[in-house]
Amino acid sequence: MTDQRSSDLSFPTYADIEAAAERLLGIARRTPVLTSTTVNQRTKSQVFFKCENFQRTGSFKFRGAFNALSQLSADQKKRGVVAFSSGNHAQALARSGELLNIPVTIVMPNDAPTVKQAATRDYGAEIIFYDRATQKREQITQQIADARSLTLIPPFDYAPVIAGQGTTAKELIEEVGPLDLLLVCCGGGGLLSGCAIATDALAPNCQIVGVEPKRADDAMRSFYSKTLQVVEDPQTIADGARTRSLGQLTFPLILNYVDDMVTVSDAAIVRTMFFLWERLKTVVEPTGALAAAALLEGIISLPDARIGVVISGGNVDLKEASKLFAKTTSKQK
Repeated sequence: MTDQRSSDLSFPTYADIEAAAERLLGIARRTPVLTSTTVNQRTKSQVFFKCENFQRTGSFKFRGAFNALSQLSADQKKRGVVAFSSGNHAQALARSGELLNIPVTIVMPNDAPTVKQAATRDYGAEIIFYDRATQKREQITQQIADARSLTLIPPFDYAPVIAGQGTTAKELIEEVGPLDLLLVCCGGGGLLSGCAIATDALAPNCQIVGVEPKRADDAMRSFYSKTLQVVEDPQTIADGARTRSLGQLTFPLILNYVDDMVTVSDAAIVRTMFFLWERLKTVVEPTGALAAAALLEGIISLPDARIGVVISGGNVDLKEASKLFAKTTSKQK
């Protein structure tokens, strides 16, 4: 087995993000930045939403996946890759593999959203399911990698993946100019780490705040305790943030570059999803709404400021979203 983590424990730099941007040029979409007069009035600030829900495969994950696969050796590409993912990394890796002619195997929880399962299959990947409650995805993935001599591509704790995700903030700042505050969702910390590195280079006076679900607050606890904390199988609707902990790379990167970490409740996530769907006319999944929820719910406030908000993805089961919205609107009556 070739495990990229054992061969590359170096931390990504802004130069790596610039190189990733070159690899992604013409491949990844330069996603739109949306603004809203209503949001600006509500927050008393100027808000820029970087909409990665319009990225290929529906989330920012395509950036890191393609950047990682494009750097593999010819032999690694021929043998193929394996990864564990609840859905967005799976889809991104599957589509990148399809574009680069690299076989992809995904270890996915059996309760992953059906829309993410279907898309992963459509892109040609093999899916191997596991039970979150009784099985460890890392162990299963390792066994498959060993048995098939596949390269393991971690979903967040891998320098090429982090560098690819950092192109999100690079694009945003290049388009709208320096920011005073950047809000980014956090699961395993790949997107947050990459965006923080890019922001530090392009807008060094910008505050960077990570946002995660209240029911999966390991990153916030790790940030404040300066000791890596874990959470076992967190029960939150933000399935993309149901990671056990930050990684060997993302934890120190977040400690070094990020200014604060906050959490939002599942109820706040749903309210924010509903608002974004209704007012910005854009489909956002629960994890994708985390950063916006911190701002729109008043958990983070910075009047008279230029604020960037990363909407990380839009891969949502419409039937499940309708159920969530129905519960929210019924409570408001």
